[in-house]
Amino acid sequence: MDKAKSPLPPLPAVRAFEAAARLGSFSRAAEELAMTQAAVSYQIKLLEDRAGQPLFRRLPRGVAPTAAGKALQLQVGEALDMVRRGWAEVRGGGGQELVISAIASFAAFILGPRLGLFQVAHPGITTRVEVNHRYVDLEAGEASVAIRVGHGSWPGLAADLLFRSSYTPLLTPALMETYGPITQPEDLLRVPLVDAADPAWEMWFRAAGVDYVPQAERHSLGTQVLEVQAALAGHGACLLTPAYASGMIASGALVQPFDQVTEDDISVWLAYPEARRADPAVAAFRNWLLAEVADFDSN
Repeated sequence: MDKAKSPLPPLPAVRAFEAAARLGSFSRAAEELAMTQAAVSYQIKLLEDRAGQPLFRRLPRGVAPTAAGKALQLQVGEALDMVRRGWAEVRGGGGQELVISAIASFAAFILGPRLGLFQVAHPGITTRVEVNHRYVDLEAGEASVAIRVGHGSWPGLAADLLFRSSYTPLLTPALMETYGPITQPEDLLRVPLVDAADPAWEMWFRAAGVDYVPQAERHSLGTQVLEVQAALAGHGACLLTPAYASGMIASGALVQPFDQVTEDDISVWLAYPEARRADPAVAAFRNWLLAEVADFDSN
């Protein structure tokens, strides 16, 4: 005779627990599940009674899982993901959606030229890129993964280092000819600079041993995507992250006159919920992106 299986907890209580743990709030869980807050509280209490211990700490605003709650959240999150994927296959979808929240520069220079390769390699995964400079709530499901700039430490999230934030001057060959010869960093002082008031210019010149007085700010484009467009139009030299510039340098559209690269104290990361690390779509994208980064970072 088969050994008796351990009883399952009430599934409505499990769903309420997972939503409350992910959202950090009984009321937000109630909204997501189309339940009342009282019903969510009842289901959580039912689960805690079965567990014989509290699963949440009640905070002034919201709730947070206890140590036991965090352990259960990890397992329940993976289990519900498997159920969702299985249900999608039964319904005939068969595919998964990967929502990628990315800063504009990474989306334009890295994902835009390369994401098609990921889609060819993983036809069962539907991708959607959302350009967003705010920190979306990954644990609440606002996106599957995110490209973030920072120090790589976000509660509840795993993060893989992609590359350090750095920058170096770039300009068109025509501008090089007009203001040349440009053989020393101080020669760039003769060239119009895109976003000349950006403190990064002073940092780069200082690292190159050149005194630079920031110009009065007349305009700011605010993103490397627009700054490089201004440089390509011949309006001046721009500061750009080398990882973003590799294609334009290789094509000859832009020239990097000096090897001097100034690093910032922050980096670019791939972030995703720790509980979703084993999700096939997240794992596939993570492995692909890290390989892409290693490839262009070594060139």
